[in-house]
Amino acid sequence: MPQTLRPGEPAPDPVRPGVLRASIEVEPLTCILGAEISGVSLADAALDDDLFAEIKSLLLRYKVLFLRDQDITRAEHVAFARRFGELEDHPVAGSDPDHPGLVRIYKDLDSPAEHYENALHADGTWRENPSMGAVLRCVESPPVGGDTIWVDMVEAYKRLPEHIRAQIEDLRARHSIEATFGAILPEEERHALKARFPDAEHPVVRTHPETGEKILFVNAFTTHFVNFHTPQNVRFGQDYAPGANLLLNHLISQAAVPEYQVRFRWRKNSVAIWDNRSTQHYAVQDYWPAVRKMERAGIVGDRPF
Repeated sequence: MPQTLRPGEPAPDPVRPGVLRASIEVEPLTCILGAEISGVSLADAALDDDLFAEIKSLLLRYKVLFLRDQDITRAEHVAFARRFGELEDHPVAGSDPDHPGLVRIYKDLDSPAEHYENALHADGTWRENPSMGAVLRCVESPPVGGDTIWVDMVEAYKRLPEHIRAQIEDLRARHSIEATFGAILPEEERHALKARFPDAEHPVVRTHPETGEKILFVNAFTTHFVNFHTPQNVRFGQDYAPGANLLLNHLISQAAVPEYQVRFRWRKNSVAIWDNRSTQHYAVQDYWPAVRKMERAGIVGDRPF
């Protein structure tokens, strides 16, 4: 069972003293989250149990890891990501035909306009089992621009005022693919997408299954609370609307606090590995008409609790 932490209590260090190999260098990028690691190839880590265990331990500590100069094949990319668990397809983006679970996120002059990446979100929270994490590799980067931002939602929860933490402790919320990816579809296709992926219900504050940390778990896919309208929260109907929406918007806005963020500048063969359970991310779309090509292996997660 994971250890349950009190608000403000630091998580236990997942990396035991003396475990890291001398060849791995770790450079923290902020005081909160994110580290760049070097001296390791993900192709080797896909085949080496001890090396993979070290990387996973660092991921639990820093929540997002960055590596440069990972000139690996798609097969090696997929093999490394599978060390974390089974890979998932995306019902809208699809996968590489030769490597199921590897989603090609290519943006060029012929790409249709869309605004899914440049919103603060966690991947697949519209699923009953949202993504555990992902391994994202840059195939082609703009000469400047196209950065990605990650946010520590453990820190976002810790720094909420105590009375808000108490208010949201038992709240649950809906997350929807229909209201996001489905919104651009014709009505019949939108309804079919929702039939395949009904709105998921998750706790507003989830517990990390490996570290026991509490996480603020609402994002751009979250549409509304499902259990706010109680005598404790609602004196008159007016307290529910807009009261619940104002609270939800306040919680979602916490991901925009710069003190909880790390920003990464991509180069070809750069890789990011992130824990989707405890972070959100935002892909900055400021680089048009340059080209940005990314390949992501998303990892199946568990049901939040």
